[in-house]
Amino acid sequence: MDAAPAPGTVAAYRPTVVPRPWVEVTTRPGPAAGHHPTDAAVRRYWTALIGPGAVADLLRLVAAAGKGKRIREPLHLAVLAAEGLILLAPGLVLVPALIPHLDESHIARLRPALRTEYRTLLAG
Repeated sequence: MDAAPAPGTVAAYRPTVVPRPWVEVTTRPGPAAGHHPTDAAVRRYWTALIGPGAVADLLRLVAAAGKGKRIREPLHLAVLAAEGLILLAPGLVLVPALIPHLDESHIARLRPALRTEYRTLLAG
């Protein structure tokens, strides 16, 4: 086995390593109602649907849009686009200011206890 490089030295990367491209992130008009990105409901319910990595990528995109910064292309971009959470353009990612409420097709994919809990959250 090869030893790890000494602290302070630059590790040599495999020649096949390709860094992910940078993308610009901006806020787009989104739903009038939804969850604030820091709301616990985003992590609880959207994570159950799309996974923790995709939710983390979504929150990084929202934060980058708020700061006007560009970031490396997230790994879960395709999942976020497929769920309608973001819009894609070449080199540009459009994110909503509010994370949309789950629609009925999303709610149906939750396990029964979470489904009931989410409907109670929206009703109350």
